[in-house]
Amino acid sequence: DVRQMKTSNGNTSIMDMFEKGKVLKICAPMVRYSKLAFRSLVRKYNCDICFTPMIVAADFMRSVKARDSEFTTNESDRPLIVQFASHDAQTLADAACVVAPFSDGVDLNCGCPQRWAMSAGYGACLINKPELVKDMVRHIRNQVDNPNYTASIKIRIHKDLRRTVDLCQKAESAGASWITVHGRTAEERHQPVHYDAIKTIKDSVSIPVIANGDIKYLRDVESTHQLTGVDGVMAARGLLANPAMFTGYEDTPLECIWDWVDISIEQGTPFTCFHHHLIYMLERVSSQPERKVFNSLSSTSAVIDYLQNTYGSVDDLGS
Repeated sequence: DVRQMKTSNGNTSIMDMFEKGKVLKICAPMVRYSKLAFRSLVRKYNCDICFTPMIVAADFMRSVKARDSEFTTNESDRPLIVQFASHDAQTLADAACVVAPFSDGVDLNCGCPQRWAMSAGYGACLINKPELVKDMVRHIRNQVDNPNYTASIKIRIHKDLRRTVDLCQKAESAGASWITVHGRTAEERHQPVHYDAIKTIKDSVSIPVIANGDIKYLRDVESTHQLTGVDGVMAARGLLANPAMFTGYEDTPLECIWDWVDISIEQGTPFTCFHHHLIYMLERVSSQPERKVFNSLSSTSAVIDYLQNTYGSVDDLGS
């Protein structure tokens, strides 16, 4: 019953969603891609929770302009987790307090392996600073006054898994609500996900654990759950390729493509973003020559004409 999940301030309490037996399906934080329009799309197709793209907390606090451009939401964009990059507990807590009225939790990025993030002291380098992570989680917990507001972390694993387990247990003791584990080290890119490592982490904490990495189809959600016992799975590239993945479609259905057109027009999505998402969505269902033509289109109307001529409109679905 949805009504029971509403908390005192009208928020959905995310922790109530981790019911026994239901594996939560989550849209990952993706630079440039997990913005409001795309979140609106995946929510229509069985996505339980969405993350914003990673926001650098210090920049976010520095200017109103940054806040307005980095964080856009609306009434129906819930449950929503805002992901921050930070290495300073007070700055992170301040940012959390700013977004708390418009979201359900914040997440600390401890997994981004990109060089710029690491050299700035953000992202995956934080997995080597468990005391700092602990301090940051505790600050959010102490300073956001909504007890149902979540404070989570998203990590990568160490080669020596004992260090990862230690980090997770420290985060839990500081009051972390849940932990998302990308089952690769900071050095690994396309190597297979270490499911055994995710299982070990799940077995060593009592808060929910989310698995991330290589979720391409709905069946991967179930198999990951079977292998690791996690409470949820998070998908990134799999959802870009097929935003309807969590409903069980193998490839992006036509209905989903037209939903994206509608949402983009309604929300005024910039053309580049609108086009990029469609390039991802059509990749598995189009031929090389078709892709070449589609990728060179340069206006919304040209894209709509192309889609209509190549795939037909939603009205044709019934016929």
